[in-house]
This record gives sequence, structure tokens and C-alpha cells, in this order.
Amino acid sequence: MSDELARVFAQPSGAFHPQGLAGPTVLRRDAGALDVEGPHFAIPPDDPQHAQRESQTDPTEMPPAYAPPTRMNAAPSPYQTEPPPSPCDERQLEAIGLTKSYRKASVEIPVLRGVDLTVRRGEFLAIVGQSGSGKSTLLHLLGTLDSPDAGSLMFEGRRIDNLPAFERDRLRNRRFGMIFQFYHLLPELTTLENVLAPLMIGKSVLGFLRARAAYRVAATRWLDLVGLSHRLKHRPRELSGGEMQRAAIARALVASPDLLLADEPTGNLDRATGREILELLCSLNRQQKLTIVMVTHDLAIAERADRVVSLVDGRVGGA
Repeated sequence: MSDELARVFAQPSGAFHPQGLAGPTVLRRDAGALDVEGPHFAIPPDDPQHAQRESQTDPTEMPPAYAPPTRMNAAPSPYQTEPPPSPCDERQLEAIGLTKSYRKASVEIPVLRGVDLTVRRGEFLAIVGQSGSGKSTLLHLLGTLDSPDAGSLMFEGRRIDNLPAFERDRLRNRRFGMIFQFYHLLPELTTLENVLAPLMIGKSVLGFLRARAAYRVAATRWLDLVGLSHRLKHRPRELSGGEMQRAAIARALVASPDLLLADEPTGNLDRATGREILELLCSLNRQQKLTIVMVTHDLAIAERADRVVSLVDGRVGGA
């Protein structure tokens, strides 16, 4: 963990002054690692379910043909005659002709009218549009929370919108992280337990209990990184809006996702706290090479992204 990043986000709201953050921080797996087992903590070899997983092919694992040509931190091969392609040139997520409509009584309301969008590995993409333009609907489709009426969604070369429900659930649990405008923290759980929830869901009871200590360390480190090390035992009702959003970010990142989808992450926050959350996302993108897709109606926030596309009349411009 970057001590500098942890120190910066431990400051009180409104006192944030970002500085250059030196040195790589290894808190997530390399972009070249396509396994779907979540965080890289050793599970004792006597776990029978772990042994069974090791001997079988996971249905949500991407085929080897779609693996990136080089690991992001790998040393260049002495036999290479051409430089490897930049990780940001790889198409990580691609929407092709997505359409979505909703029905209200006998009236059909079209929301998306053939969206084409490409997200490259390691980029920070912002999708802007007016309220009601379908930004959240598009993000839900990209995260497989909903299914399109037509079109297709590709992740690392594999179509995922038509996967069985249990495979889409596993994909979201292990490869995607999601941040919602309204936090969606479970009120009966503490902050630490909320962050641990994806790891609890992704493992069997026995598997989680065996790795519980390592998972608690990971969750605690993420909460420390976002400045909530003093709120581990507090419940959501005892947190401010900014603190709840920080907890939601830690929850989204604890399973080391390859892609982060953020729906108006600063929409319910005051300006100072919103800037802090945005700086955290930018730091994660720069240092962890985490791919981020964020929807927002605020052009000033969108300008911090590497690329901005607009959603107008159900279609994406500038994709």
C-alpha cells in the first residue's frame, strides 16, 4: 500500500491536497492475470473445494486466446523485435448495438437505441449526459445487471450478455467492481463487514472461514487506504455521506476487480468530498492501472477522465 496515498485520504474532508504519488502500489493483480479467483491470498492446500477448483476449468475464466500479450510489469523479452502493444490499446469491454426499452402499461419507452462503445484496458472513461438520458441503464448493461433487448456485450473477447445468470453473477463478483450513487451498504453490517461481503459471497462457508484472516487484512487495508481505518466497527447510519461512499469504493475493490463501473459516485456528496472521491479514483487508475467507466452529468468531473463520450438520444457520440 502507498503510505502517501493512505496519508492523503486520512485527512479530514475538505483538507485534501493531492500530490504526486511515487512508486507502484501492488494491491491488485496484474492486468495480464485472467483468473477469476478474486484476491490473491493463499488458501490452505487442505481445502477440498480449493483443490477441486484447481483441477477444473472455471466456466467464467476467459479462454487463453484472449490473454493480453504481455504482463504489464513484465520485463521485455530479449527476443522481441518490436515493442509490445500498449495495454491501453487492448479492447477490454465492448458494447455493440445495445438497445433497451422499458414498458409503462401499454407504452414502450426506448432508452438506448443502438449503443456502440469500446473501453480499453487501463483507461478512465467518462460517460456524460443529461438526467434521464440512459446513463445508469447503460452502466447496468455493461455490468450485466440487466440484459439488452438487442446487441451484444464483449469482455476480453468473449460475449457475456448471454451467459447464464450464475456465470454473470460470478463475473460481477470476481472481475467487476461497482460503485452506486446511493451506496447500497447493508445497514445491519459494520463498515468492515460490508467491505468483506463480496468475499463472503464468492466463497463457500468453509473456504471463507479458512481464508478469513487474510480477507480481513485485505479489507482493512482498503479501508485504511480510503481513510476509514477509524470506522471499521461503525454501521452505515453512523457514517457521513462521504464516508459511506468511501466504504462503497473499498467494497468494490476488495476482490481486486479488473474493471470498475461507477454510477454518479460524487452525485450525493458536497463539492469538497466529491473532489476527494474523484482524486481517489484517478489515483487508482494511474497507480493500479485499473480500468474505470464512470457516468456523470457534471462536465467538470468528466474532464478528469482520459476520454469523455456523450449519451444523447439513446446513442453514444465520440466513442
